[in-house]
Amino acid sequence: QVQLVESGGGLVQAGGSLRLSCAASGRPFSSYVIGWFRQAPGKEREFGAAIRWSAGSTYYADSVKGRFAISGDVAKNTVYLQMNNLTPEDTAVYYCAFLRSGPIATMVPRIRRANEYDYWGQGTQVTVSS
Repeated sequence: QVQLVESGGGLVQAGGSLRLSCAASGRPFSSYVIGWFRQAPGKEREFGAAIRWSAGSTYYADSVKGRFAISGDVAKNTVYLQMNNLTPEDTAVYYCAFLRSGPIATMVPRIRRANEYDYWGQGTQVTVSS
């Protein structure tokens, strides 16, 4: 059973930065994908970023590309999401999620779909004020 714990959310002014952390336990960090999703009030859960550790690959939604950066610490089984130049539109609950590794040909599209992920953290609130 995989457990994920997010931390690092909070209140920040527009233009500011936050770094979120996702600590994973139960499986080797390098054997799976960790994705970050967010859900704002009244909206569906939205893909933000993901890291496929074994391939050294990262993936970003257009809405965060150039502002957010995902990285990982294998020794700590922890993935980070560095968020810069935040805007009020980034306000949401941010979740990290675990996706089992699969065939190479199918992994990329699966990474961007929330319903493909096997385990989810509890979420951490990010609020960006104007």
